[in-house]
Amino acid sequence: MIVITGAAGFIGSVVAGSLNQIGREDLVLVDDFSKKIKERNFRNKKCQLFLERERLHEWLKDNHSKVDFIVHLGARTDTTEFDWNVFAELNVNYTERLWTLCAEYSIPLIYASSAATYGGGEFGYDDSHQVVDKLVPLNPYGRSKNEIDKWILSQEKCPPFWAGLKFFNVYGPNEYHKGRMASVILHSFHQILDNGEVRLFRSHRPDFEDGKQLRDFVYVKDIASVILFLIERRPESGLYNLGTGNARSFFDLATNTFYALNKEPNIKFIDTPLDIRDKYQYFTEAKMDKLRNAGYDKPFTSLEDGIADYVKNYLVQDKTF
Repeated sequence: MIVITGAAGFIGSVVAGSLNQIGREDLVLVDDFSKKIKERNFRNKKCQLFLERERLHEWLKDNHSKVDFIVHLGARTDTTEFDWNVFAELNVNYTERLWTLCAEYSIPLIYASSAATYGGGEFGYDDSHQVVDKLVPLNPYGRSKNEIDKWILSQEKCPPFWAGLKFFNVYGPNEYHKGRMASVILHSFHQILDNGEVRLFRSHRPDFEDGKQLRDFVYVKDIASVILFLIERRPESGLYNLGTGNARSFFDLATNTFYALNKEPNIKFIDTPLDIRDKYQYFTEAKMDKLRNAGYDKPFTSLEDGIADYVKNYLVQDKTF
């Protein structure tokens, strides 16, 4: 069996659906299933068990011999939340307990790290283990992910294979429940339908034009493809960047959302909210050599193709993956 935490969430539900597509239905889907807003993400998934997240560790003690792999994607991901205790419990303590069980029972583990660990990019965007102790994340979410990376790298007892995936800016179907934390593509889609325009954050740095802040946007289907590759191939354990290696602007993103709706771009700029202005990343771009050298050779979906697929086949049709 494959256990997926965060299975009702954005990335977890797409991973579960991707495993279903290749015939894997021996899944244990773990999450807080009481949140009805996420129901569309899991109600049609084929699995052996839906398991509430607080029961996972005890369940594993009794059922570990049946588990082939754990994909741990459950986390608090709100970059505008500044209460450290929220992240300490859900992102750090929960993951440490799960790691310890995987090491004890020899269960391979993939877990979600984040590009938010890189902070302002002072040390670049290299997934080398040598820089982890130096990184200074810009918010508690990024700090929580870096703390778990540091803790894991300090462990002597490890699962037989493990990978910490530093997700960059993920977009795509099944993110409808994320509110403010959803991708700019989803927000742009709704703004275009409601007002015929898209509002992007103005630049508050002289070295970036308005809308030309750059991020490494990666399609969620590519995330799932990499995870399936790692489950099957199990290359060298470690931290792996997971972006495309090609930074693009928010202006490009909004423009292509208009094009996917067969509309001419109409973009306006607003001030970045004060609560995140000093914690805002202006540039991210994944260094992807490690994953490529591990054998993953599929091309990543271009921003143009990813947005077209997402908008036309999911948002316009109000479908989930």
